[in-house]
Amino acid sequence: MDKLCSKARSHALDAPEGPLAEHLDAFESLLRHQGYAQESIRRYLCLIADFSVWLKRKNMLIEDVAHEAAQRYLRYRAHHRSRRRGEEYTLRRFVQLLQDNGIVARDAPIALTRVEKIVSEYALYLHQERGLAATTIRTYRRCACLFLTKQYGNGITRLSELRAREIIDFVQYEAAQSPARAKPITKVLRSFLRYARYRGLIKIDLAAVVPMVANWSMASIPKAISPEHARQALASCDRHRPIGRRDYAILLLLARLGLRGGEVASLTLDDIDWDAGTFNIHGKGGQESPLPLLAPVGEAIADYLKNGRADSESRNVFLRINAPIRGFKTGKAVSNVVKYALERAGIDSPRKGAHQFRHALATQMLRQGSALAEISEVLRHKSPDSTRIYAKVDLDSLRKLAPPWPRTRS
Repeated sequence: MDKLCSKARSHALDAPEGPLAEHLDAFESLLRHQGYAQESIRRYLCLIADFSVWLKRKNMLIEDVAHEAAQRYLRYRAHHRSRRRGEEYTLRRFVQLLQDNGIVARDAPIALTRVEKIVSEYALYLHQERGLAATTIRTYRRCACLFLTKQYGNGITRLSELRAREIIDFVQYEAAQSPARAKPITKVLRSFLRYARYRGLIKIDLAAVVPMVANWSMASIPKAISPEHARQALASCDRHRPIGRRDYAILLLLARLGLRGGEVASLTLDDIDWDAGTFNIHGKGGQESPLPLLAPVGEAIADYLKNGRADSESRNVFLRINAPIRGFKTGKAVSNVVKYALERAGIDSPRKGAHQFRHALATQMLRQGSALAEISEVLRHKSPDSTRIYAKVDLDSLRKLAPPWPRTRS
């Protein structure tokens, strides 16, 4: 059966039919440029060739090709063919190629609901007026959309009729569902309500009625990866392979310099000044900070760039290993690198993210006698409270500094 399917695919490529036949070469060039393996390229081209035959049978012209037509074909394929992973993305990328080359018209933009329109305008305000980072804006968008959808669904939003009781009920409900999430939601809610008043959507200061959520100051201690586990995670990287060189460089940036995951993901080739031995970090809120490129970190990055990084037009330092070859989009990709390193090292940790290396660096500096102000400077904290919490983590060291209790003489 597999041999018959293989022969059918070969015939489809040798003698392509339908309105898409003449565009297979352009799509093949795109896939090669994005770093796909030969077998994957052949499979995706067969998919497009089959799509082209389906269009021909439906008497559809090249002008009729759009994302909606691709979805119809996928539904047909689900009933008459065997669906495989990645087919939807492949069709979407092919239609996008036709649109980018002006061969077919772009899909008409989907009309936004009233809630989506308000949230989009709010996000634009956060970017242009407040200068918040993209990841922060995404969080604010989600919370604002959640609040508005709970109040109005997809119907007409009448913010002018919003009352304090509705705001309080919303916060109380969310706090009951997830106490840990309640405080961030109240922060976003105050921001959104201040924006709504600034835009004239509401007339009174409803931000003032958002209830406070209990927050025990410095109650929780940041969870840091232990030095031994950090060494094991680094040692788990196979530095004879491209992915190992990449992951080792990423973990060193986290462990030795305390970078956030998003800062590693956004690092570009233009940020590194090899002559000066420094590099530029794009931190929270668009803040840029120059940092020294420590020798071991610089050597690891250089090794990856020379012997592990694929050829790409992307200026991001760190790229995906699997096609499509492109730079990391968010810090989540960096957290995944940490997660897989812990799994390789056999470390069963409740926390899998990148931030535990940042906490470990702060804890180590404290134990070596660094002042909180110095730790704050290294971690680039805006608020002293963000650093002060680390004063709680090393009680054993503090006990050694305490003088013995004076004995009473008899």
